[in-house]
Amino acid sequence: MTLTEQQQAVVEHGDGHARVFAVAGAGKTSTMVARVLHLMANGTPADRILILMFNRAAREDFAARLRLLAPSGSQLPQVRTFHSIGHRLGQSLMRWGALPTRRLLDGEWQRERLARQVLQRLLADEPAQLALALEEERIEALLQFCDLVKSECLPPARLHDQGDYGAETRHFVSAFLEMERQMHEQGVMTYADLLYRPLRALIRDDAARARIQGRLDHIIVDEYQDINEVQLRLLSMLAGKRASVMAVGDANQCIYEWRGARPDAMNARFGELFGTPTDYPLSWTFRHGHAVSLMANHVIRNNAGAADQLTLSAPDNPTTQVECDSDGTRLVRVLQEWQDHGRDLKSCVVLVRSWSLSVPVQLRLLRAGIPFQLGQQDRFVFRLPLVRALAGYLELTRRPELLNDSEHLLLLYSQPSAFVSQDRLAPLTAELARTGRWPEHHIVLEGLKPFQRRHLRKRWALLQKLPAMRDQAPADVLSHVVETLEAEKLLRRAAARRDKGEEDIRLLDVLIEQAGELADDPEGFIALLKDPVINKEQGVLLSTIHGAKGLEWPMVVLAGLNEEDFPLYSRENPLTPQALEEERRLFYVGITRARERLLLLSDPMPRRISRFVEEAAWEDSIKLTRALDSGQKTAPGVRDPSLVNRYLDGIGADASFRATAGQKAQTVLSQAGDWRPGEQVRHAVFGEGRIELVEGDRERCVLEVMFHQAGRRRLIASRAPIERVS
Repeated sequence: MTLTEQQQAVVEHGDGHARVFAVAGAGKTSTMVARVLHLMANGTPADRILILMFNRAAREDFAARLRLLAPSGSQLPQVRTFHSIGHRLGQSLMRWGALPTRRLLDGEWQRERLARQVLQRLLADEPAQLALALEEERIEALLQFCDLVKSECLPPARLHDQGDYGAETRHFVSAFLEMERQMHEQGVMTYADLLYRPLRALIRDDAARARIQGRLDHIIVDEYQDINEVQLRLLSMLAGKRASVMAVGDANQCIYEWRGARPDAMNARFGELFGTPTDYPLSWTFRHGHAVSLMANHVIRNNAGAADQLTLSAPDNPTTQVECDSDGTRLVRVLQEWQDHGRDLKSCVVLVRSWSLSVPVQLRLLRAGIPFQLGQQDRFVFRLPLVRALAGYLELTRRPELLNDSEHLLLLYSQPSAFVSQDRLAPLTAELARTGRWPEHHIVLEGLKPFQRRHLRKRWALLQKLPAMRDQAPADVLSHVVETLEAEKLLRRAAARRDKGEEDIRLLDVLIEQAGELADDPEGFIALLKDPVINKEQGVLLSTIHGAKGLEWPMVVLAGLNEEDFPLYSRENPLTPQALEEERRLFYVGITRARERLLLLSDPMPRRISRFVEEAAWEDSIKLTRALDSGQKTAPGVRDPSLVNRYLDGIGADASFRATAGQKAQTVLSQAGDWRPGEQVRHAVFGEGRIELVEGDRERCVLEVMFHQAGRRRLIASRAPIERVS
C-alpha cells in the first residue's frame, strides 16, 4: 500500500489519543488498515486492539481488507459495530449478575404492537388524539423518540421540550415511560437497549466497570462525527485510563443530528472525555477534481464551527465537470448523453434533500422512459398515502361513479388526516357510498367532537362537487382540494416533527406544480400517480443525501436546490443558525459524492435557487480548474482570492499562479439607527438583500428587507445580525 505523508503520519502515531480529520474520499479505510497492521507488527497483541465501525457494511469491508493484507495465519483484532460490542457487553454483564436478563425484540412489528397497545390504554378517553397517534407515521415517530431518549441519555420530558416536536405529540413522554415499564415486566428490550442498558449498568456498578477496563491498548473509531452520546460514554468506559483512542472522521460531514450525532463530538467533546489528543489531517481527496474540492471549501467555510482544513484534490484525480441549471429537462438530456457515450445508468445517482423533492424527478424520468430505482423502496413517492389520495381526488373528477365506492371514499377521507380512526371512518364511508347522502344521525358521528363532525361533512361536500370540475385543469382541482380542506393546517398538526410537516406541505406544492406541467393531459397525470412503473435494477439511482453518506458515483445530480427546500424552512418553521449549519453540511456531503460529473439542478423562476449554490462559488471553481488544467500562466479573478490561494499553496501550484480579486462587494459595518431604503445589506442567515422600508428609529427601528434568496422579511434593526454592503 502506497501512502501519502499525511496517511503515514497517522499510521506511525505512537501512544496517546489522536484525532484524524479525514475529508471526503481521503482513503481513511486504507489508512486505518495500515495503522492496525503497524500496531501488530510492533508487538501489540491483536486481542488488545478494537476497531469500531459505523455499520455492518463498513465493518465487513474493513475486516475483508484486513484479512487480505495481514500476514497469513495471524490472529486479527476485533472489528465491531457499536451495537455488536454492546451486545457482547450486555451478555457479559448478565452473566456477572450486573444486568437482568432480557430477550431482544428483533422484529420492528413487535415494537409497533407494543406501542399500539400502550397508546390504546393511554389515550382511551381521547379518541381524536388516539386516531392520530395510531397512524403509521406517528407510531414510527414515537419509536424514534424512544430510541433518541436512549441515544441522547436524557430524561424523556427534557428531550421532548428541547426537540422540534409537533403539537400533537404530548403523549410521547408518558408512552415512553409506559413502554419501558411493559418491557421490564415482559423481560424484553430493543436494539437501542443494546447500548443503553450496559452503559447504565457500568455507571452504577464499579466492580463490573473494573472488569471491562484495562483489556485494550488501542481503540480505533471510524465515522467518529456520527456517534451519539450513549456511544461516546460507552467508548469512554471501554477505554478507561489505559487504551488510546483514535477518532477518525470529518465534523463537516456530521448530518445525523436528528438521531443524536453532534459535530462537536470530534472537537471539545473529545477533549472532555479523553484529554488533549494529537491531531492529524487527511486533506487529500482521491475522489474528484479541483472544481468540487474548491466548491466544498467555499461552502463549508460559512459554518462557524467548521474546521480550518481544506480539501485538496490529488494530482491523478479525474477532472470533475460541474454544471448548474434550472431547466428540469436538462436532467433527461444529461442522462441520455451519458448513455450515448456508452456509460451505464447504474453509475448515476440523483440526490435530493427529502423524498418529496424527488417527485418532479420521478415524473420526469417516467415520462422520458428512463429507468430508475430508489434507495429506499418504501419511499416510492407514488405509494405514499397522501399521493394516492390526491390521485383519488383527481380521479373523482373523471369518474363520478366513485362516489358509490366505499373503499375509494375511505381513501379520500384518510388523507390528509381527518383525525378520526379508520375503524370509525369505514362504516361512515360505507353509508355515504350506499345512500349518497350525508347522515345527520349516525352512530359514528355521535362519538365525535363538533370540529370533527364539521370537517367530515365539509369533506363530503367537496367530494360531491368534484365531478362538476371535470373540465378544470388538474392543478386547479388540487389547489381547490388543498384550500377547501385546509390541508396545510392538517398536515402541520398531523406531523410528529415540524420539519416533517413542512416536507408534506412541500409535497402538495410539488404535485400541484407537476399537475400544471401536464395540464394538457389530465388522464395521463392521473395514470402516472396511480400506476407508476416499478423499480428498475439497471436504472439511475434516486436517493436522499442522508442515504448516500459514505458512497460515491461517477455522475451525481443534486436536484431540488431551491431556497426553502434546501435549506428547508418556511415562515411557520424558520431557519435557526444551528439548522442552517446542518443543512450546509448536508449540501457539502452531497456535492462530494461526485467523481466525474456534478449537475446542480434547481427549479425555474419564481423558485429561488438555494443559497448554497452561490456560497459554493461554482463559477469561480470552474474557471480556476480550467486555468489549472490548461496550463495558463495567470489565474482568473475570483471573489475570495485568499481561500483560493490557500488551495493553490496546498496543492503545490506554481508560486506565480495566484488568484486576484474579481468584482466583489465591500462590506461596511452598519451604524445603528442610520438605515435608508434602497441600501444593500447582508444577513448572517438570509444572505444579501435590499431594504425596502424603514419604520421608526433607534431601538424601535424596523426594516423590511427583500432578500435575494429568503424573500421579504421584517427585522428589528438593533437585534438582527445584518451589515451594509456597498
